[in-house]
Amino acid sequence: MNILLVSMHVKADRVDDFREITLENAQNSLKEPGVRRFDFVQQVDDRTRFLLIEVYGSAEAVAAHKQTPHYNRWREAVEPLLAEPRTRVSYENVFPDESGWG
Repeated sequence: MNILLVSMHVKADRVDDFREITLENAQNSLKEPGVRRFDFVQQVDDRTRFLLIEVYGSAEAVAAHKQTPHYNRWREAVEPLLAEPRTRVSYENVFPDESGWG
């Protein structure tokens, strides 16, 4: 199980564009066989900040995700929309056990 939290700070005038592009990526990511969850959330008190919560069944599933056309379209499209570089932190699962992730 591989869990990634990707934080992004978007330029204020590009939030709508970012939401549209990232929603498309999230929807397509959920169709990948190794993706257990792909949540896309927006911060309540700062609408320019977003978080992706990505849960993969294996390291191979993470690598496969990065090869998909939808991920590569997203990566290229969002780069100019960001106010600063995105950050990514990896986590390992504690609870629930892997069966609780779908």
